[in-house]
Amino acid sequence: MLDLRPNCECCDRDLPPDSGEALICTFECTFCTDCASEVLKGVCPNCGGNLQPRPIRPADALLRHPASTERIVKAGGCQRSAGG
Repeated sequence: MLDLRPNCECCDRDLPPDSGEALICTFECTFCTDCASEVLKGVCPNCGGNLQPRPIRPADALLRHPASTERIVKAGGCQRSAGG
C-alpha cells in the first residue's frame, strides 16, 4: 500500500492525500508538480526513475488506511537535473 507521503521532498510543500499536485516514483519518493517539472525534469533524484501522478485514495479508504505523516526532505533541496 502506498505511503501517501505528506510533502514534496524538494521544497517541503504540503501534499495532502487528495492532492492532484503530487508525483511519485516506483519507490514512493514524492514531489510536487512544480519541482518535478521545473527542477527534476520528470526524473527522481534518488533512484533515477520516472515520476508519475500519485493516485488519490478515496476518503472512506483513508479512514481505514491513513496517509503517512512522516515528512522527508532532501537536505539542501533538490538540484537541477543534468541538461536542465
